Amino acid sequence: MYNIKRKLPAFLITLFFALSIVLMIPGMLLAQEEEAEEEVVVEIRPEEILFETTLPKIQAEDGETFSFDFGVTYMGGDEPFGIDIEDTQKTFDVTVEYPSGWIAGVVSGQAEVNAINLTRATKQSLKLLAVPLLGQEPGEYTFTATFKSAIEGDPLEESIEFTGVVTATYDVTLTTKTGMLSTDMTSGKDNHYKLIVTNNSSKSVENIKLTSTEPEGWRVDFDISEIESIEAGEKQEIDVTVNPPEKTIAGDYMLTFSASGENTSDQIELRITVETSTIWGVVGIGIIVVVIVAVAIIFTRLGRR
Repeated sequence: MYNIKRKLPAFLITLFFALSIVLMIPGMLLAQEEEAEEEVVVEIRPEEILFETTLPKIQAEDGETFSFDFGVTYMGGDEPFGIDIEDTQKTFDVTVEYPSGWIAGVVSGQAEVNAINLTRATKQSLKLLAVPLLGQEPGEYTFTATFKSAIEGDPLEESIEFTGVVTATYDVTLTTKTGMLSTDMTSGKDNHYKLIVTNNSSKSVENIKLTSTEPEGWRVDFDISEIESIEAGEKQEIDVTVNPPEKTIAGDYMLTFSASGENTSDQIELRITVETSTIWGVVGIGIIVVVIVAVAIIFTRLGRR
């Protein structure tokens, strides 16, 4: 009995502590959850201007207009600057930077825009058009469109950059010095004629060969049969010697001239009216005179008999 009485208080004390711990666990868990909730940071999404384009770099020949398609989206964020959260639009000033010798602008539909209202979270489809005012050297040219908030003090501003690659153009033309595509020539002699080769390309053209297609038996010679190099915008005069055979029948004939470079070529057809040589005309007249005189003598003698 004595041992039981002494152990009973110790048992009660142990039971009391155990129950206290069990009762404290929910409170501790709840306090941990509240502490975790207090540590959660609510991130406010900033305003943004987002751009989309599939072809930021395109190429075209000198003199052609560049057209860049792109989309712009205004993401208002959670606390847009200078407007109420319920507002759905914002106005932006639009500017374009472009190289000297060009003119460029942002176009919506058919009109150029210097300012635009963007609806929140809605993509607006636009174009950047770049037009060369002068002939441009082959190479890369950069065009930058900038959208800046029209609200004073608002720092929201973004840009999109495009690159236009100008490729060289090749265009050599062949003409006659007179501008006419017909002329008269005499058979049996050298007839001189002038051709003009013009380089309308955006760069020099090398190794331009001159050839001809003429009637059988004709002789055609060029004083320069191959031009080593001709600069852009320059001309080269060519002297051509054409010799139709002596027995060529008088009439019209076609003669084709060609100028061919590595990346370009041109040709013209020249109508030639051939006249018989003056010498043969004199000979012919002499023969006719001789025949007439001979016939007259014969008739005179026959008349005397």
